[in-house]
Amino acid sequence: MKKVTSFAAVVAASALALGACSGGDSKSAGGSTSDYKACLVSDQGGWDDKSFNESAYNGLKAAEKDLGVKIGSGESKDVADFGPNVDAQVSDGCNVIIGVGFMLAPATLAAAQNNPDINFALVDSAFTDKDFKVVNVKNGRPLVFNTAEAAYLAGYVAAGMTKTGTVATFGGKQIPSVSIFMDGFADGVMAYNQAKGKNVKLLGWDKVTQHGSFTESFEDQNLGKTQTQQFIDQGADIIMPVAGPVGLGAAAAAKADGKTLIIGVDSDWYESTPDYKSIVLTSVMKEIDKAVVDTIKAGKDGKFSADPYIGTLENGGVALAPFHDFDSKVPAELKDEVKALTEKIKSGDLKVESASAPKTK
Repeated sequence: MKKVTSFAAVVAASALALGACSGGDSKSAGGSTSDYKACLVSDQGGWDDKSFNESAYNGLKAAEKDLGVKIGSGESKDVADFGPNVDAQVSDGCNVIIGVGFMLAPATLAAAQNNPDINFALVDSAFTDKDFKVVNVKNGRPLVFNTAEAAYLAGYVAAGMTKTGTVATFGGKQIPSVSIFMDGFADGVMAYNQAKGKNVKLLGWDKVTQHGSFTESFEDQNLGKTQTQQFIDQGADIIMPVAGPVGLGAAAAAKADGKTLIIGVDSDWYESTPDYKSIVLTSVMKEIDKAVVDTIKAGKDGKFSADPYIGTLENGGVALAPFHDFDSKVPAELKDEVKALTEKIKSGDLKVESASAPKTK
């Protein structure tokens, strides 16, 4: 497991707004430092996915260190593990249980409804039933991210850096937490074309029709290699895979090609995937770890709220990673334009739209 970054500053002065405490008995009202237990259940990618599961786990470990809470976890290897892993955390006496990923929604919802005295949170999704209909629960907090904002910046950068005039993106499965990246990326490419009078081509996603390329898996890295090679064969030289561990297959294909760059997602891939840092142009980051710490702190302090946390560029919940080794290769003019676009999005002067964007209500 990767070394966990300390979030003492986050704990000391959280920038996330917290609502009133949810009602309930002593479990939902917090407890002493030694008594409060926070637990986490992974999606099937596991804790070392170099993506959102690992980021969430880093947040759990940071909470253990900085808040002094007890922790527990259940690592899922298959969809069939979701329900049993969530139920195991209930049995282990957890005060708050956080499911990581859209696919955990039905199991987490069922547990929340059956255990109103325990708090639950869900990363990357609202609470939904088996038919994916949103269900509001008083003891459940969605932790969602408007990644379209940061992906817009990534699309603009990709369009500005391509040498072939063609870039690409693909997803693991067509679910809101994936397509929101692709929507923002597409808009960023289009914005660059409009600003510069260019015609950079985007493969893998049509925002208007909401049709594109998906591997239908978040685990099989060979599918990522195959999809990426298809894009390379069509002329793409910058590719953003939104597919969890499948994205590592994309990175492998890009590195083997020797001329193709990757834009990472969820975490800063330059840091989380050192084997591929030489081809990582930038990454669209979700600060999942900070949201996890904040939620655990709220529960421990007796201030847990079902109001959703929505990560944005403005509150630091999403961000475009540094260019790292490519910093000297990105033109100053392009950097300045990205900085200006960032400020416009933060101020609300520029709104990045996506049908998959998290709703505030």
